[in-house]
Amino acid sequence: MKYYYDPQNRLPYKKRLRNRCIAIAIFVAACALIGSCIFKNDEKATQPRGFVVNGNYLTAESKESIKDTLRVDSSIIDSLKEAHRAIKLKDTLTESAAKSLIIGDARATTEAAPEASNSAAIDTAGTSIPENDPVDSVHIKNQKDVFLAQKIDNMLRRFKPMYGVVLVVDPKSNEIIAWGETKDYKVQNEPDFFVKNTFPAASLAKTITIAAAMDANRYSLNTPVPMLGASHTLYKRQLRVPENYHGTTISLADAYAKSANPPLALIGMEIGAKRLREAARNLGYNMNFPGGIPGKSSYAPPDTGYGLAEASCGFTEATTLTPLLAAAQVRSILTKKPLEIPWAENIAPYAPKSRIALDVKKFNENTYYGLRMAMIRSITNGTARKQISTRNMARKNFAALDIGGKTGSLDGQDPHGRYEWFMGFAQSKENPDKAVVVVVMQVHDLQGYRSQPATQVAAMIMNYWAHQNLWPQK
Repeated sequence: MKYYYDPQNRLPYKKRLRNRCIAIAIFVAACALIGSCIFKNDEKATQPRGFVVNGNYLTAESKESIKDTLRVDSSIIDSLKEAHRAIKLKDTLTESAAKSLIIGDARATTEAAPEASNSAAIDTAGTSIPENDPVDSVHIKNQKDVFLAQKIDNMLRRFKPMYGVVLVVDPKSNEIIAWGETKDYKVQNEPDFFVKNTFPAASLAKTITIAAAMDANRYSLNTPVPMLGASHTLYKRQLRVPENYHGTTISLADAYAKSANPPLALIGMEIGAKRLREAARNLGYNMNFPGGIPGKSSYAPPDTGYGLAEASCGFTEATTLTPLLAAAQVRSILTKKPLEIPWAENIAPYAPKSRIALDVKKFNENTYYGLRMAMIRSITNGTARKQISTRNMARKNFAALDIGGKTGSLDGQDPHGRYEWFMGFAQSKENPDKAVVVVVMQVHDLQGYRSQPATQVAAMIMNYWAHQNLWPQK
């Protein structure tokens, strides 16, 4: 009798492949078990000296493993200590995250948890302080807003900029409510950078150019300007606009928001050095302030040529700016009032002790409106868009605020490094009286480590301020 192979009774391919895998796995497991039994005695004979813990033989490798475990446990204990400190200081931004860390509950317990989840992670990242960096809290306790000052101090110790200054001002009273400063990566007890006038203004000088252009009633936010070449360069060929030009253009607002050098240079050359100097005067440049607080910020554009183009877009180290004056400029734009230097009662001689009227003029109402909207454009569609967003702020806070600002970066010499600026404001949409002015200036090592961007630091400060001031405290 003959038997014929019937392909219809053969198992499906998937089942056959599964059976083969199972068979191979069983075979490998069996080989491993046999091998472990054979070589077990040899391993014991050649095992290095150690000691016995709870009846188990502990080798040098085991010792290192235990040390690593202890290090992890130590870091967890440190984290728990920081969480407990956050709750003790009533830091509402990190309190929910801290409690979650202590009791092991990762669930959101308040209705604001979805909006605050991303900001809590960001802000708790800046609260741990290295053990080898002792904290002198005297300068923190002497500030107007102690909790915000503590937050800034923690961030500076965490992020470690080579040189840096953070300045926070209440625009309604023009009083300095919190500040922080670092030199050579160490937090300082005195804010002497407030009055130092050797910092290049970089693209913050573009504020002068658009202020002069709008105050002369020759430009509006939507006026198209020729855009030749890359925005971050300034070659002479980018300043030669052909007759009957029909190429790429950019609006005045976008040129400012995206910090485009050629368009702002063309605007400055068109309106002239005289108008630029007048606008700079209204913004506090080239002024000797009472008591020399702050030092005189310089702005000296030549009447013609490439130097005028450089000054118009901030592409020169000759234009300098102090952090105090930067805060005063933002406050003036936000409140539509003449320039006034921020003051504080207890940080003399680095800020005035009281409000002092200055001999400066106002811009017209349209200019103040245009400056404010151009700053807001920098956040929504410009150079600060990436960091001042829900990436570094709670969605609830970001949606409740009108945020504006200006960024700038340029190499400088005193101190030597890459300067990075942010000056701006955050204002409640529902209650415009609730607002804050933030200035961040950092100097990075050209060859080494760079800390977090100034825009990210500003976003975290605004986020913390919003948590403390916009929502009722429970």
